[in-house]
Parts: sequence; C-alpha cells; structure tokens
Amino acid sequence: MVEFLTAEALPAAQLRGSGPTTSAFIERGVSSFRDAARFVAALPYGRNSNRSDQLMVLLENKGTCSTKHALLARLAQEQNLPIALCIGIYEMDGLNTPGVGAVLRTNELTAIPEAHCYLKYGPQRIDLTWARGDPRRQPIEKLLDEVEISAEQAGAHKAHFHQQFIRNWMKAASLPCAFTFEELWAVREACIHALEGST
Repeated sequence: MVEFLTAEALPAAQLRGSGPTTSAFIERGVSSFRDAARFVAALPYGRNSNRSDQLMVLLENKGTCSTKHALLARLAQEQNLPIALCIGIYEMDGLNTPGVGAVLRTNELTAIPEAHCYLKYGPQRIDLTWARGDPRRQPIEKLLDEVEISAEQAGAHKAHFHQQFIRNWMKAASLPCAFTFEELWAVREACIHALEGST
C-alpha cells in the first residue's frame, strides 16, 4: 500500500525572498510553505492552458498533479527547502482513481498505467492534487516505477516517460484485445477528461 500524506506533513516555513513563485503566493496572502500547499490542494482539478508555465495554476485557479506539484517544487527551490518532485507510475483503475471506471469498462480494461506527480519530503510522499480525501478513493496498491524530476520536466519529459512505460507495459500485459499504442493513449486521455468532469 502506498501512503500519500496531505499538506500537514510539509514544513510551515515562512516564505521569504522575492522569487517569482514566492512573490505570486505572497500576493495572494499566503505566508508559509504549508499554507501554499493547502492553497494549491484546494484548487480544482483541470489542465492548464500552458503546462510549461506552473504559475498558470495560480492565474487559472486550477491544475493537475503535474502543474500543482511542479509549482510547489519551484516554491520549495526558491525557499531552499529539501522537497523533491517525483513521478510514480501506478495501475489506475476505478477504485484508486474514482471517475475513470466507466472509461476503462467501455474499453474492456480493468486498469491502465498512470504517471502521477507528487512531492517527497524525506521518506514521506505528499499528494496535493485534490482538496480533500475522497471516501470512494482506495489506496494505490504499489508503484511500478518512481523517479525524481525537476519542475521543468513535469511537462514533455513526464509525458515521454509515461508513454514509454505504456509501450513496455503493453508487451507484458494480458490485454483483452489488440490495442495499438495510440488507442491505449487515447483511453488514458479519456480517463483524464473524465476526471476533469468529476470535480
């Protein structure tokens, strides 16, 4: 079982300095790193218009696991806090990710690999994708892979890493029918659209 903690596991260090990310949070009345994490977690789930600019999370008042955590990783970097940004691959299903079950069933799949971004503070994993725990959401059983990345790698690099994982997974998995990579990726994209509609 993979344990993900909330913003309460992060340091309550006061924000100092005038870096662009720090300034953007201070302008919104956020004064500590933990409060910044709470602020980001409370924003709705949704893709940003420019995924390479993490400040869009604050400008558009929404974000995904990638953009929300990349934004906080940049803030941690400006604040010299030992907080890492990670990608973990897990098998996404309707139990650990409520909202995607119907898409998977329609395509005769029980699960599909998903690349999830989160923070690590020491050995602790912190997930700020959602505002609060969903009682329907069951824990992720295990991570199939985990890598540390920079905030700059949360966009195209993450997508490439994820796509390569799915290509390898397709060869080893016993799938109910013959999917091309493009078809499987389209199922994954439909799952993400379903998540946007469920929040």
